[in-house]
Amino acid sequence: MNRARTPEPHPSRRIRVSIIEDHAIVRAGIRMLIEREPGIEVVSENTTATEALTTRVRPDVVLLDISLRTETGLDFLPQLLRHFAPAKVLVLTAVEDPETQLLAIEGGASGVVMKEQAPEVLVKAIQAVSSGEPWIGSALSTAALHKLSRAKGDKSRTDPEAAKIALLTPREREVIAVVTRGLNGARIARELKISEATVRHHITSILSKLEVSNKLELAVYAFHHGLGQLPEDLNR
Repeated sequence: MNRARTPEPHPSRRIRVSIIEDHAIVRAGIRMLIEREPGIEVVSENTTATEALTTRVRPDVVLLDISLRTETGLDFLPQLLRHFAPAKVLVLTAVEDPETQLLAIEGGASGVVMKEQAPEVLVKAIQAVSSGEPWIGSALSTAALHKLSRAKGDKSRTDPEAAKIALLTPREREVIAVVTRGLNGARIARELKISEATVRHHITSILSKLEVSNKLELAVYAFHHGLGQLPEDLNR
């Protein structure tokens, strides 16, 4: 199945979503949930990643079920990221498996949403990743965060990261602490009473100093090195 839709013009920009899900009922439920949100629209539906790769739609977010009956969604993650670039991929799964979550994040997914979670969680996740924010709270289980932290920490037992962390300014540490709570740039700016441009400047500096590539990696780094706290409620 390969259904693409031509959206009607809207007065304001909507978040365009492509769904890759092979269960018709689940797909219909996701579509109904999304279409009742005024700021989000479904632009294509596919039952396999292979089909999705033949479409020419330009979504902002791709919802990928990684447990497709005829394919393993994770195997197609790199291709989907290239084909739909700069769209973000948000992974859907019914299995709470830290290994799978880690593979998805390490493969470039911007977050993971469990199918058992409340519908509003999916909406929040779509909104977050479409604005360039990692879906931290609901993306990873505590077990996965700890495991990824240990994997990064095992690269060096002498903790040479201390020198990098020492380069951080007090304000940059404040920014990191807020980033680990999953807030976007606008909310970080409001909380710290600084401009969004200043937030972007701080984050660019932080990523450079700590040698991490994005805010999701920054959050994991922060959890491991005591610069932030693991979310108490990962099903927010």
